[in-house]
Amino acid sequence: MISFSKAKDMFRLQREAKRVKKELRNIHVEAEAEGVKVVVSAEQEIISIAIALDVPRERIGPRLMDALNRALKKAQVVSAEKMQGVMGEMGLPVGN
Repeated sequence: MISFSKAKDMFRLQREAKRVKKELRNIHVEAEAEGVKVVVSAEQEIISIAIALDVPRERIGPRLMDALNRALKKAQVVSAEKMQGVMGEMGLPVGN
């Protein structure tokens, strides 16, 4: 059986996680790969993709994958840092 105190802490953690998730939507991270620029939110949703006119058609795919992968990795780092802050505030162990 869960104590009232633990249930209250779980509810607070859930509320904080929702607040951080909402905040992550507004944080934008970008990466560029030789004329292909990608912007993603820290929630890992694509915001925009821009491809320069001089990028050869056959090179768009590899450059797009490179830019997307790098942007998503950056977004994961930002997201993890934000969530570690919440976990630390709650007194929960934070991995290093």
